[in-house]
Amino acid sequence: MSLNILLAVDGSEHSLRAVRGLIEYARELREAPRIQLLFVHPPVPIAFATQHVSQEVLDRYYRDEGEAALRQAAAALGEARLPFVSHIHVGPPAETIVKLAGDFNCRLICLGSHGRGALANAMVGSVAAKVLHLARLPVLLFK
Repeated sequence: MSLNILLAVDGSEHSLRAVRGLIEYARELREAPRIQLLFVHPPVPIAFATQHVSQEVLDRYYRDEGEAALRQAAAALGEARLPFVSHIHVGPPAETIVKLAGDFNCRLICLGSHGRGALANAMVGSVAAKVLHLARLPVLLFK
């Protein structure tokens, strides 16, 4: 059975480094991993959204943003011939990443780091730092 990995991306250069890093990592494995390619969109504040746009428009916005964020990662994984399934979810990013890693029975979470030092992470916080704190399975960060 191949390794099941959750790869969280946001379309940034930092997350593309994680994609490229995972592709290199996968070359070292005996068998190609199964990759759950994930984009998590933070929710738009409901009070604002319900007053100004319909649920249909909001859902389309989430889908369009998610597809755009996944596009380059999906292309790179496809070019590397690594099997993946794309997922778009809405919620608090770190919590959603950790929850879905469990739901998908992943053995590893992979994501990019913004490269901040420990002090900056403590002061500002980051999705990567929060995932590290919440996860009960290994997390592979790429700078």
